[in-house]
Amino acid sequence: MTNSSSLHGARSPDFSGMPSVMRFNSMVLALCGVAVLVFLCLPVLIVVPMSFSNSTSLRFPPEGFSMRWYLQVFSDPRWVRAMQTSVVLALLSSTIALVLGSLAAYGLTRGRFFGRMTIQSNFISPMIIPSVITAVALYFALAHLGMLGSFAGLLLGHVLLGVPYVVLIMSVAIRSFDVRIEQVAFTLGASWFTMFRRVLIPNLLPSTAAAWIFAFVTSFDEVVITSFIAGTHETVPKRMFNDLVMQVNPSITAIATLLIAVSLALMAVAAALRRKTLAEPAPAPEAVPSPPTNHLLRQQA
Repeated sequence: MTNSSSLHGARSPDFSGMPSVMRFNSMVLALCGVAVLVFLCLPVLIVVPMSFSNSTSLRFPPEGFSMRWYLQVFSDPRWVRAMQTSVVLALLSSTIALVLGSLAAYGLTRGRFFGRMTIQSNFISPMIIPSVITAVALYFALAHLGMLGSFAGLLLGHVLLGVPYVVLIMSVAIRSFDVRIEQVAFTLGASWFTMFRRVLIPNLLPSTAAAWIFAFVTSFDEVVITSFIAGTHETVPKRMFNDLVMQVNPSITAIATLLIAVSLALMAVAAALRRKTLAEPAPAPEAVPSPPTNHLLRQQA
């Protein structure tokens, strides 16, 4: 009786202060997020103004405005060749990664076989393993194959970097696509390749473009693996790294600004395409009316 009376007489917990505590926690979380964002963007906010400086050395804030370092970059044939190599390499590697990654994503998403999750983890491993370990592994593998220092070996390494992003993005897109649409295509006589080319890919075009952009940016910005296996081939990030080892040239800030602008533009396009994909779900086939049940047949009789 004593315990029951004490329980009845106990005061209920006071939650009146919870809204203020939640507001305080939200404010602290928002301030932490803004602080981290400012910390990450601070190098960009310093490098971009320095690229327009008229000084012969790196100074911040810049003393005056000038485009001399951009003109020097585009008038240097070595930088122009490095840009051409980077663009061609990124275009080829991202396209090959898109084809291979899309086929792999379809097999991993629609397939039901033993070891599927292990194979999927193997596809994602280049994103988890440090790039220097991947670079060393590629170095020995390409040296054994006689492809070290060749453009084909460099292309193979960049394809390896782009495939995980394609597999991740396309797996989500294929999983959200109604499998009944594929089955309808099969019942109408379409082969698997025809269904994949004329039914699946057109409906997943925004996700396909986003996957290609991620693979392109990954290849265009890569420097660690390129330094190990490129040989005499120079890309823009590799040339930036080599120039920084020899001397600190203000033209590096101009190249860095161009890379930042290209990456931000492509990432914005990829984000817009992903938002469009999420906002427009794939159309579902029309429902076929089910035949009447025995109970309804008896009522009609």
